[in-house]
Amino acid sequence: MANPTLLANWFPNHTAKAPSLRNAPGFYRNLEEALDIRRAERSVFMVRSNEPAPGSIDFSTLDFLHLTASGLIREAFLQELAENPNFELGAGGSRLLNGNNAYTENAEATIAEFHGAESALLFHSGFEANTAIMAAIPRPGDAIVFDALCHASMHEGMLASKALCKQSFRHNDVEDFREVLLGVLSTEPLIKEGKRSVLICLESMYSMDGDVAPLRELVDVAKELFPDGNAQFLVDEAHTTGVLGRQGRGFVNELGLENEIAIRMHTYGKALATTGAVVVSNRTIREVLINNARCFIYSTAPSFPMVAAITAGYKLMKSGQIQPLQDNIQHLVKHFFETITDNPVWDEANEEGILSIPLAEDWESRPFLTQVVPVMTRQRYTLWLCYHMQLAGICAFPIDYPVVPKGQGRLRVVFHATNTKEEVERLAEKICEWAQEMLDIEASGKGSGKIPTAARRVQAQQAAAEANGNGV
Repeated sequence: MANPTLLANWFPNHTAKAPSLRNAPGFYRNLEEALDIRRAERSVFMVRSNEPAPGSIDFSTLDFLHLTASGLIREAFLQELAENPNFELGAGGSRLLNGNNAYTENAEATIAEFHGAESALLFHSGFEANTAIMAAIPRPGDAIVFDALCHASMHEGMLASKALCKQSFRHNDVEDFREVLLGVLSTEPLIKEGKRSVLICLESMYSMDGDVAPLRELVDVAKELFPDGNAQFLVDEAHTTGVLGRQGRGFVNELGLENEIAIRMHTYGKALATTGAVVVSNRTIREVLINNARCFIYSTAPSFPMVAAITAGYKLMKSGQIQPLQDNIQHLVKHFFETITDNPVWDEANEEGILSIPLAEDWESRPFLTQVVPVMTRQRYTLWLCYHMQLAGICAFPIDYPVVPKGQGRLRVVFHATNTKEEVERLAEKICEWAQEMLDIEASGKGSGKIPTAARRVQAQQAAAEANGNGV
């Protein structure tokens, strides 16, 4: 499990570096000045080693089904290699030149059939797939309407999009969505006349908040305002592939809306524990992507091992081995909500603003639960909560600006199919243990100055590292 030394390395006190580079070339000094701004805001990113800490309980990784941790995907992958012993490692070129082959085409056909679509097109990552869609699909005169919290990849793609009209709607707000669509109709006459279209972009599940889109309601509004069908949806299924839907088909399948969604993007680096992504759609969308998506045209085709790993993942889903894992995630999240809200400290910590879990509100009324659960506290306390959990042998990390808006940091807890009820109970216990300590500190009248035990241990190690010249 994590110790204070490891946490001090993971969360160092960053110092400005540009002032020490007065005699260095301006090229490097200017770059360090830009980084110093992030350092001052404590928003600089680092690549950590030994994460999760050895021996800790994983409530952090995106290996939702624990196909990596259990070795299940490795076994399926090795079996796929054994069935194709003469494979060539490299693709040899782009899909448009030498890189296409029957194995990749068969994989795409299998994927399309599994998801109930006409066609599928593989990409190297979900980020690449989303940027390709946003840049290639909207035509001049079209509009893009997107959820305010949609993924950075969609924003990246919008920078290259030919659509000049780009409007966001408040996150998961159906009424605001209606108002935005009405605004587009009133300001874009070609769209109102049905000569141009609207691409509506959202995620099935939002990985920072753990909530799902009100997709059925959004579809109803779009069909009401655009009865001729010139408003169509892109749904990013990155965090629901393998976790929701029959045999892991995703959120759209869970709702039975496959015929209502023009474009679905599924990724494989999370629940399926492989790499790459796919766009499932009709054949028209596929042809447009092949002809207009620059990252597809000018990238080397997926290698055989990449496609083989994806194929292995689909074989696991089709075999039914994934379904019990999906079901167990549901049981574990329910057990967490029951356990933590029954804890004696919960009500007081909630009332005092020490502890808040938005997804725990009215969780019984939801037909399914998501595997990502943000735990909120006062902003200056988020890192302290992380320290407490890590030192207790529970791996969970804080998410803060710029990944989420300023003032909306949270500890992101991710549940996995092979976590146990005992581990979930320990998670709830340790969160509440920390909340009790914070309540005691505030009750003592030293809330602004006293630091909880775990944070003191880590800060002492950070100070020692700086004294030894090991600061970052």
